[in-house]
Amino acid sequence: MASVTITVNGTPRTHEIEGRTLLVQFLREHLGLTGTHVGCDTTQCGACTVILDGRAVKSCTVLAAAAEGAQVETVEGLADGETLHPLQAAFQEFHGLQCGFCTPGMLMASLDLIRRHDGVLDEATVRHGLEGNLCRCTGYHNIIKAVLAAGERYRAARLAAE
Repeated sequence: MASVTITVNGTPRTHEIEGRTLLVQFLREHLGLTGTHVGCDTTQCGACTVILDGRAVKSCTVLAAAAEGAQVETVEGLADGETLHPLQAAFQEFHGLQCGFCTPGMLMASLDLIRRHDGVLDEATVRHGLEGNLCRCTGYHNIIKAVLAAGERYRAARLAAE
């Protein structure tokens, strides 16, 4: 057993874990943050995507011990109380989800994509950026519309703040 401290959604969290504990297990089993889903355990589906030190990663293949001292953002950290994050609001507005299983990973991968491109996105960029996140329900069309809209809103808010 080893002690690991990871800052999750702005709060430092310390737990005793086995060395083989995956980041997704740390989040779900030790912290109770079950929004990060386990879909395939092989990095194929992206349901476990979180943002680790500013980059989207699939948490099913990252050891929690390797994230010692890191900053992790999960889907639970997006909304501000009852107020949806603009990306969540865009997914709702454009019907970017159906069953919802892939949604947390899609949101986190999309947030990373928007941040990396400063909100300047086109359909091809979004499709390429989300190709590691699988959805079996929506056909991606509405997800892409939601990400494009959220990107535009992100960019407009950044410009307004300058």
